[in-house]
Amino acid sequence: MSDKPNYGFTTTILHNDRRKSIEHNSLHKPIHTSVAFGYTDARQLASVFQGKEPGFRYGRQGNPTVSALEDKISKMEDGVASLCFGTGMAAIGALAQALLRAGDHVVSSSFLFGNTNSLWNTVAAQGTEVSFVDATDVANVEAALKPNTRLVFVETIANPRTQIADLARIGALCRARGILYVVDNTMTTPYLFRPKAVGAGLVVNALTKSIGGHGMALGGAVTDTGVFDWSAYPNIADNFRRQPSAAQGMAQLRAKALRDFGASLAPEAAHHIAVGAETLALRMERTCANALALARMLEADDRVAAVHYPGLESHPQHKLASEQFRAYGSLFSFELKEGIDCFDYLNRLKVAIPASNLGDTRTLVIPVAHTIFFEMGAERRASMGIAESLIRVSVGIEDTADLLADFGNALNG
Repeated sequence: MSDKPNYGFTTTILHNDRRKSIEHNSLHKPIHTSVAFGYTDARQLASVFQGKEPGFRYGRQGNPTVSALEDKISKMEDGVASLCFGTGMAAIGALAQALLRAGDHVVSSSFLFGNTNSLWNTVAAQGTEVSFVDATDVANVEAALKPNTRLVFVETIANPRTQIADLARIGALCRARGILYVVDNTMTTPYLFRPKAVGAGLVVNALTKSIGGHGMALGGAVTDTGVFDWSAYPNIADNFRRQPSAAQGMAQLRAKALRDFGASLAPEAAHHIAVGAETLALRMERTCANALALARMLEADDRVAAVHYPGLESHPQHKLASEQFRAYGSLFSFELKEGIDCFDYLNRLKVAIPASNLGDTRTLVIPVAHTIFFEMGAERRASMGIAESLIRVSVGIEDTADLLADFGNALNG
């Protein structure tokens, strides 16, 4: 398949494996389960280990099946290179493991997935200062910057309250200050938004979610977009400075987070994710349409106290989301009026499933304050706008009429 630049998103991803030769003319990259790779020439083995020529060393640092997925993710994000990890959290943890040191400073959006919030608190306890700010306004990010700020981290659409970061202006600020800008694109996916367009140097995706799409495999990825100047980043070790400046960040991430820390993605999981990714655009079109229809129905019901979805004109960042994203995503959350028990409501649903994942083909629901945000306590939840009755909805590909009936009937008791 030729490398024409005018292929669409799905065509590019669907046929990406065939851009390189595949064993036995298979249409999919096969699953390579070997953890070791033998060479007939010992000098070539040494050359691969020294980075003088491409090749595989050991399964912890790379695998043909995982490498094929990494190439697919890079194409999705219009990046220069990607690394895959065992989970989305491992991908975020890789940033701290490989790129931060004690005495550094990080500015993070305060509107975060609960486990990401917990991870940054762990990083702070180990000697890297972390400032949490309201990233819906670039002025808050700018006010938090310090001389030792190494990176700024935001999510595109916050999970679960759907706040939208001031992505383009934060990107311009980071570019002007020479700061690494990291954007978690999980809630939007590369189909709805490419963080490279707003100056992100690194993009994180939890492959477990919409990219894999079927709730069958854990995985995460970090993509280098090619816009950040790694030669100016102070935490690159001397041995990685021997690489071309554009490759230094990913070389250190591969060594520190995969070789040393071992946060590797298994080839079987990589295969499942790669196959799931082929239908990402089709699924996102359906789930985004379903989410908008559900959000509008619930907002119009007087038994619902609030609906948080960027596709609604009532959302504080609706205009910003409309400017930045192809659509508004498949996740929303809502609050029930006082007197309606959220557990009783969830138990009346027949189609939607109480579960903790996101981006599945099935619609999943969860009472946020009592589960995924329970550990952080009431005070921190309140600061993040997490009401005790908040229900998060990850919308699937079911027939729209069935979902509307299910959520409506559950309100009727």
